[in-house]
Amino acid sequence: MSKAAFDLVIVGVGGQGTLLASKILGRLALSENCGVKVSEVHGMSQRGGSVITHVRVGDSVHSPMVALGGADYLISFEALEAARAACYLKPGGTAIVNTQHILPMPVITGAAAYPDDPLSALASYRVESADALGIAVECGSQKALNLVLLGMFSRHMPFEEAAWRDAIADCVPQKTLEVNLAAFARGRALMG
Repeated sequence: MSKAAFDLVIVGVGGQGTLLASKILGRLALSENCGVKVSEVHGMSQRGGSVITHVRVGDSVHSPMVALGGADYLISFEALEAARAACYLKPGGTAIVNTQHILPMPVITGAAAYPDDPLSALASYRVESADALGIAVECGSQKALNLVLLGMFSRHMPFEEAAWRDAIADCVPQKTLEVNLAAFARGRALMG
């Protein structure tokens, strides 16, 4: 029997590290003898478009996709992406959001406007937000924002911190390990 069962959707913009975050979660779940399925939708990721990853953990996970209204958690690497993916959260779900705004192409071209308050779409859910990009930069690399968000998320999970650190070490290049672990620790500290 596994220690955890949850459905998670991770969203962001191509290049932000959403796929690495899902890889770390998959490695962690396997190391803790949990069933896990990860489904990555690459789409326009090479051009800065939306990226979505489904992560399902539990004793018997049959489908790799999280149903609309079925996610316990949403991790969003960008504020507007959080609003777009709010439909995946179940009632009482939790969104962990990087407050960064990245303008999508329709906004850049003037065809659309960036919402004044994209997180208002999450008003009926628990929202934990932070400037994960700023924290990652303070830790030594903007690329570590995914680890800040995973650190925040880790406070919701029953896995020991050492297991998280091992999964991170297995998935990131050795030369970036120190920065990534620092970013993870800062994210965990945000959630006290």
